[in-house]
Amino acid sequence: MKLYYSVGPNPRVVKMFMAERGITLPEQEVDIMAGENLGDDYRKLNSSAQSPCLELDDGSTIAEITVICGYLDEITEGDSLIGETPEERAETRMWNRRFDARFLEPMSLAFRSAEALELFKNRCYVIPHAADDLKASVRESWAWLEPQMAGKTYICGDRFTLADIQLFVFADFGTLIGQPIPEGMPNLAAWFKRVAERPSAAASLHPSQAA
Repeated sequence: MKLYYSVGPNPRVVKMFMAERGITLPEQEVDIMAGENLGDDYRKLNSSAQSPCLELDDGSTIAEITVICGYLDEITEGDSLIGETPEERAETRMWNRRFDARFLEPMSLAFRSAEALELFKNRCYVIPHAADDLKASVRESWAWLEPQMAGKTYICGDRFTLADIQLFVFADFGTLIGQPIPEGMPNLAAWFKRVAERPSAAASLHPSQAA
């Protein structure tokens, strides 16, 4: 197998997951800043032209971060970061889906439509007039999540899961693009600090960020 990755939060989710599980794979970096992901060669691997992408031994490929992590979780030995029972797996996947809809998608679209507009305006659909509203929706989602974290170590209680990795990486990304966890949310602040102290958080940084 080979992992195609780049700078950015999506690849970091997979890299942090792999670091937690002790998984190593051959890797090839894709220069998304130069638009390498938009070329024909990469589109043959991932028609969505997004990073990351996992090439399997038979030459087929899979994409989407939770799908890649789920696949690696199933085929490798070790403690699952999704769940050992149907109930645990359902809980993790529920939170992953909630975070996709309530944080990752609006946060990313707001960034592409505002601060990174010049880079993305000819690459994907952007809506500059909605950027402020998208950012407000993310702040509202943090406020929705804050009371639910009371008394919890991680998103799924005492279990550290893919849901924590997914949200942490985008929360960290948010601090870089002007969309941090808002002030006055002690439960989330404590959770973020807890996850940031895990070795996988530093190990998953792109070299350009770790330098």
